Amino acid sequence: MLYWLTELTDASGLFNLFRYITFRAGAAFFTALIFGFVFGRPLINMLRRRQGKGQPIRDDGPATHFAKAGTPTMGGLLILSALLTSTLLWARLDNAYVWIVLFVTFGFGLIGFADDYAKVAKQNTKGVSSRVRFGLGLVIAALAAAAAAWVHPAALTNQLALPVFKDVLINLGVLFVPFAMIVIVGAANAVNLTDGLDGLAVMPVMIAAATLGAIAYIVGRVDYTEYLGVHFVPGTGEIFVFTAALIGGGLGFLWYNAPPAAVFMGDTGSLALGGALGAIAVCTKHEIVLAIVGGLFVVEALSVIIQVLYFKRTGKRVFLMAPIHHHFEKKGWSEPQIVIRFWIISLILALIGLATLKLR
Repeated sequence: MLYWLTELTDASGLFNLFRYITFRAGAAFFTALIFGFVFGRPLINMLRRRQGKGQPIRDDGPATHFAKAGTPTMGGLLILSALLTSTLLWARLDNAYVWIVLFVTFGFGLIGFADDYAKVAKQNTKGVSSRVRFGLGLVIAALAAAAAAWVHPAALTNQLALPVFKDVLINLGVLFVPFAMIVIVGAANAVNLTDGLDGLAVMPVMIAAATLGAIAYIVGRVDYTEYLGVHFVPGTGEIFVFTAALIGGGLGFLWYNAPPAAVFMGDTGSLALGGALGAIAVCTKHEIVLAIVGGLFVVEALSVIIQVLYFKRTGKRVFLMAPIHHHFEKKGWSEPQIVIRFWIISLILALIGLATLKLR
């Protein structure tokens, strides 16, 4: 929104800074961060009053989790509010990619909010049925994927770009939309599964968002893409403003989510942020790289899939408990050990993902 001040004022003046994506990204970060610090405590107090007993705790979970009973959930509202406010202020609102990512983020945020509300209201861990959540997610992802295919340059429409291999494109044709749907819905649910310990999900999300934001900025500049040998996707640079806002809002939330958490992110935040990562990957044509950058989320999701399939087949378990972070809890790792080690793994995977830009 503030970008339009450059059209209304002397372009050589102070407002000329608003033309630069990097400046607006920095401003978006600090706007969202300050928003989180200012409104975090009032929001937590409101959630605590309205939710009473807070998020229900799984009966079969690690014993240490029962001490968290009464902690309010839906803390993702803080991230999403900061993210929306900051993005609308600092991003170019005539950019289709910004709206696609916002649509996915808040579409999945609404699904997560409904699920959190049902859990708190019923005081059980079931919430909205998985079929309804999955079905609504597919609809949102389908609309976003179709919009992305429409906006992409003709040479990249319905194409799958491969990391490392320069100029290699696979024409998915009509399969592009289903493929993009799987990426978006898969990312949303993978982050949702990861959100099981204080601070565990939000930091890897921020690391992945920073990586994808850098990629979006790079592929949106023809000079960088020519140098690195990656595909030029004009307009994606504005997504960098969105990711900067996400990181600022995420840090503001982490201030209150750090152990012992004063509030949980809930499905409101985890589904929304995971969907955002998937949408960014689709918009920037880096769907495969997302699997590397978000490798931690992939492992968390696979641990659940493997556990369920193996148990149905043999009646035995591969892991002591799934998702895999609970397995390490059962093995005696402390919660801070798991969280910090998973953060380290996320950072390493992000650097590997970034390295694919140069390895051509």
